[in-house]
Amino acid sequence: MSKTLFQKIWDAHQVKQLPDGTYLVYIDRVFLHERTGSIALQSLAETGRKVRHPDQVFCTMDHIVDTFPGRGDETVMPSGKDFIQATRKEAKAAGITLFDIGDVRQGIAHVISPELGIVQPGLTLVCPDSHTCTQGALGAAAWGIGSSEAEHAMATQTLRINKPKLMRVWFEGELNSSVTAKDMILHLISKFGAHGGAGHAIEFAGPAVEALSIEARMTLCNMAVEFAAFTGLVAPDQKTIDYLQGRPYAPKGEQWDTAVEYWHNLRTDEDALFDTEIKIDVADIEPTITWGTSPQHACGISQTVPELNTLASEDARTAATRALAYQDLKSGDKLLGLKIDCAFIGSCTNSRIEDLRKAAAILAGKKVAIHVKAICVPGSQQVKAAAEREGLHQVFLDAGFEWRESGCSMCFYAGGEHFGKQQRVLSTSNRNFESRQGPETRTHLASPETVAASAIYGCITDPRAVPRSDR
Repeated sequence: MSKTLFQKIWDAHQVKQLPDGTYLVYIDRVFLHERTGSIALQSLAETGRKVRHPDQVFCTMDHIVDTFPGRGDETVMPSGKDFIQATRKEAKAAGITLFDIGDVRQGIAHVISPELGIVQPGLTLVCPDSHTCTQGALGAAAWGIGSSEAEHAMATQTLRINKPKLMRVWFEGELNSSVTAKDMILHLISKFGAHGGAGHAIEFAGPAVEALSIEARMTLCNMAVEFAAFTGLVAPDQKTIDYLQGRPYAPKGEQWDTAVEYWHNLRTDEDALFDTEIKIDVADIEPTITWGTSPQHACGISQTVPELNTLASEDARTAATRALAYQDLKSGDKLLGLKIDCAFIGSCTNSRIEDLRKAAAILAGKKVAIHVKAICVPGSQQVKAAAEREGLHQVFLDAGFEWRESGCSMCFYAGGEHFGKQQRVLSTSNRNFESRQGPETRTHLASPETVAASAIYGCITDPRAVPRSDR
């Protein structure tokens, strides 16, 4: 029987079907962070249960930790220190691997797991964070869970879940200049809605996906959850194998040869069936930016805020009306030229070395507009070190950006660090919800190139119109 990539991974991990129609699935690896990790580990210890396979559980300090140079356990978030110290204590007691503050491997979970080779094709990986789907870019089934589910996964190495439906999003054609994976996923969500992938495991495929780098595929899969998907994934190929080879947790020796042979078979069979299929020609995509308070509120950068009567339903019109009021915009407004107060490059969506290189190519030899607060937060300490070896950090600093330590800083207000009240922020993050980046902040999502170009001119700017050093 022909199978999709996700079906092959599912079948290899299904333990049994339960009487209520759910399934018990084997979990290969669990990732934690300090915002929920301490809670899950403490609760597990209090019930007298132990982590079943400590060598398969990893934890990082990323959500609450500050990103200011010289940081320590003290944080802007008043209770942050307690979370950090509790996580450190519980991780040690449980015998799991912790990437602590000061560790050269520390960083955002979905950045460091791939760069360390913890996630691999064909594995199941869970983390108490909705953007765990990022890691599906390497051909794994990775998804976000709650802290109680994390307890169950650590204690039993299994989880009970509903089997998702299957969707394939086929991107064909070639990307135009300055159009990125971030623009691809924003375009998809804008066309089919924030609930378009609900209940589905989505395989991103097609010539345009195959042409993407592994890091760009991570950006694509990262926002599958903003499409309401269970997860997103891309079939492994030679790029995947080349990316993983030699990484610390990747197989070695004969085990590597065996793994590569298995990974080569992790592809959707030609005549396998999906519940839903979507096809998009990427030649139709331009740099894309959000105008409202949902990733589905997006359009091409040359377009205007849509008229409400063009939206599909009354609910959509109501949500858009509220979004426009919050963003201080109205139908027909041009996005190009809209003044911004802040520019942010970071988050688990766009904080990898390729993202920083693209932004730096635009920033080189230029200055950020005097009224713009600009911040760059590398996704991991390894990304930060690589950027500094290449001199990218100096490009950001010379342009007027702050150069921070790695973490989830500025991506969500709960971490403590934030932008100012009602400031308009152009951001490479994944969510533009109300107050996501600060009290009443007005966030517009875009690619690193668009953010860098806009920071220079102090207003939303088409990156295609800005000279860059890599051309």
